[in-house]
Amino acid sequence: MAQIDLVNLRKEYGAVVAVNDINVVIEDGEFVVFVGPSGCGKTTTLRMIAGFEDPTSGEVRIDGQVVNDLEPRDRGLGMVFQSHALFPHKTVAQNIEFGLRMKNVPLAERAERVRDVAALVRVTHLLGKMPAQLSGGESQRVALARTLVTNPAIFLLDEPLSSLDAKLRRELRAECDRIHQVLKKTFIYVTHDQEEAMTLADRIVVMRGGNIEQIGLPMEIYANPVNSFVADFFGSPSMNLVPGEVVFEGGRPCFRSRGLSAALHDRFKGISAGSVTLGIRPENVSSEPAANGRSGDAVLPVRLVEPLGKDTLLYF
Repeated sequence: MAQIDLVNLRKEYGAVVAVNDINVVIEDGEFVVFVGPSGCGKTTTLRMIAGFEDPTSGEVRIDGQVVNDLEPRDRGLGMVFQSHALFPHKTVAQNIEFGLRMKNVPLAERAERVRDVAALVRVTHLLGKMPAQLSGGESQRVALARTLVTNPAIFLLDEPLSSLDAKLRRELRAECDRIHQVLKKTFIYVTHDQEEAMTLADRIVVMRGGNIEQIGLPMEIYANPVNSFVADFFGSPSMNLVPGEVVFEGGRPCFRSRGLSAALHDRFKGISAGSVTLGIRPENVSSEPAANGRSGDAVLPVRLVEPLGKDTLLYF
């Protein structure tokens, strides 16, 4: 079992509040992603879980035990950092087994565990190479193997793919997901990339300014954001946010702004008149004229066309 409870967790650096009294329960075997812009407190939260930062107040509990005073090595955690931090003078095999050597694991067992984990992350063919001979993606796989080989109950990953190119990020993202499914252990992943969060997470924790904005399933957060920050942060391209006002015509609410007029869906029948912001996902905009009683036509000049292959983005 490896359930993690963050209870009123807070971290201050002088007058700066990096993490503001957050509460999160991470279930055993769950893949939870903390996501948000730079400086939102997600990495600080991860470092408090790992034991590299002491909370100003609040508790970190692992399986019900408060671990605030435990050293990182005593928490049963494994961490993969943004920097690969491989020993340049050791081979891949020696880098992977280093943690086991420090724990005085017998040589034969070390060799067996290194072989097993190398096969899991698909670096068996690299075991005799030096770090300088590896590509960025290969180095990240070795860093992951070095953590896996110690068999921790909980895996912490701090933006491990941010330094890689887009194609490698997609490949290793799939590898992280596959490894989680094989091991069925608790994974906590930190990223600023909403696409990574959507594709990897069982649940997403969205942070801003040290606070949690929303916790939920990926599609729940995408379809039902709690505020304009979450709505704008998720989606590529991001949601269109149009300022305007709600007026009533024939007892039915309608949205009005400069150049756009649209009757609102029945789900908004309880809305009050006044200033609002209308959020529209790009995939919900059609270039076809409104028909069959639908409203929402707007005549707007196209400013930019971006052909991306299967999609073409129009800016207007």
